[in-house]
Amino acid sequence: MRLRRRRPAAAPASYHDDGTLTVLVRAADPAVADSAVLAAAGLDLSVPLLVRHHLLLPGDAAVAEAGRLLAQDGYQLSVVDPGPPVQVRAWRTQLLTALSAAQERSRMAGLAQRLGGDVDGWDACGPGPGTPG
Repeated sequence: MRLRRRRPAAAPASYHDDGTLTVLVRAADPAVADSAVLAAAGLDLSVPLLVRHHLLLPGDAAVAEAGRLLAQDGYQLSVVDPGPPVQVRAWRTQLLTALSAAQERSRMAGLAQRLGGDVDGWDACGPGPGTPG
């Protein structure tokens, strides 16, 4: 009997917030459900996307604390504008679902509020049309 070696599973895509990806969907209005935003976008949610949460924080101490807390779940923080308020993006690559989007939006709102800041929605990025993924 001949045994076949199993090929290792391909590593899931891992993206970085470096400006090379296309914004595929944006959820800025808290009154619109994340499920509605995703349904309207018509995305292929079976592939990982770079999900970015936009936070407005009062200063460097709040940014440092947000970075420390979010790093525990694989998020990285990028300062977009030193402000005030300091505009940051918390980002990571993940499989996006309506449930995960709603949970993370709520989590980011709670974190921002606790640190004296606010949120400005989220977006998901991936390779643009015609880009090899």
